[in-house]
Amino acid sequence: MYKTDWEAITPVDAPTVDISQIRNRFPILHQEVNGNPLVYLDNAATTQKPDTVIRALNTYYETDNANIHRGAHALAARSTEYYEATRKSVQQFLHAQEAEEIIFTKGTTESINLVASTYGRTSVNSGDEIIISTMEHHSNIVPWQMLCEAKGATLRVIPIQDSGELLLEEFEKLLSKKTKLVSIVHVSNALGTINPVAEIIARAHAVGAKVLIDGAQSTSHLDVDVQKLNCDFLACSAHKLFGPTGVGILYGKREILEAMPPYQGGGEMIKEVTFEKTTYNEIPFKFEAGTPNIGDVIAFKEAIQFINDIGKPAIRKHEEELLNYAISQLSAIKGFIPVGTAKQRVSVLSFLINRMHPFDVGMMLDAMGIAVRTGHHCTQPLMKRLGLEGTVRASFSVYNTKSEIDRLAESLERIAKRKN
Repeated sequence: MYKTDWEAITPVDAPTVDISQIRNRFPILHQEVNGNPLVYLDNAATTQKPDTVIRALNTYYETDNANIHRGAHALAARSTEYYEATRKSVQQFLHAQEAEEIIFTKGTTESINLVASTYGRTSVNSGDEIIISTMEHHSNIVPWQMLCEAKGATLRVIPIQDSGELLLEEFEKLLSKKTKLVSIVHVSNALGTINPVAEIIARAHAVGAKVLIDGAQSTSHLDVDVQKLNCDFLACSAHKLFGPTGVGILYGKREILEAMPPYQGGGEMIKEVTFEKTTYNEIPFKFEAGTPNIGDVIAFKEAIQFINDIGKPAIRKHEEELLNYAISQLSAIKGFIPVGTAKQRVSVLSFLINRMHPFDVGMMLDAMGIAVRTGHHCTQPLMKRLGLEGTVRASFSVYNTKSEIDRLAESLERIAKRKN
């Protein structure tokens, strides 16, 4: 049996957040769209940015802009210090053993591609197998397809129940000595399902496989401790954590990262270059070729601080209250069809209204000032399994309110009646 960790995920005694104070820190929320106050419910796509993140980015370009690590002047020294301070903050946020295990990329997608292109190039061979699940984002499907095609390996897929939960007994059947890697999403971006990744990791390790966790959605909602999970890799993005776009994280165990070849060649990732031979830098620099996204990385530290100041338990408690309230309010609408009803889930609600095309519903909500996501959410195989073209997805964050959910429910009620 797979253990449930829902008790650990759901905080009981977490403090209540001061929503008005939090919302005042997000300038973008205080505007009108199409003549209506903005209701932003597209947080699974990207979260909005608090004032401290915006100020940090502006400050970098106003006072500190310089290339890092190689400059001898004051601006370069300051920029390097701030950049590496973010790496340390990410290490502590993910509970990695050391800062050198944190690689900066441009996003979750690049982090997964880095592993496929490096670990995959040296460790996956003809006849090997890679396991993913039906609910994966395209970013956790396509790189492995490309690798399998190049190496003659086989991609195996864990099926799901109609509720949007993994069929874990089928995962057990897929595991074998041929399994080289399991790459699994922690939280489904389309359905909000929380997968039991700790048990999946343990089962995969039992047959000698490495495990990559797609943490793009989980790191914004759940406490993620890479050492307790014992995952070999974890990928996530700053922009889903109230940080800037264009910044990603790859966590990897030191011994694995050190054994992997570089991802790209160029500056920073070298020790010495001659026309005859090049020697490579230590981690993490071996995987960070070229000038990085310095300003956005520096600003990302303020996003982590924002989360830490509120506290993950308080954030989870508020988001769970919003999800439960939304389910209650929207379920009363005639024609409301929920998609994905997993017992363990984060604050993501996918649905249909009277079988209307999701894009039409999304456009009508936008006309009322409500931002949601529509379509297949970069999970076309999942939608095919569910027999759908796509869904409407409302996703909630710490700055959302029950009154905004009331606006969503009232608007959907009007849309449903129009269809009837």
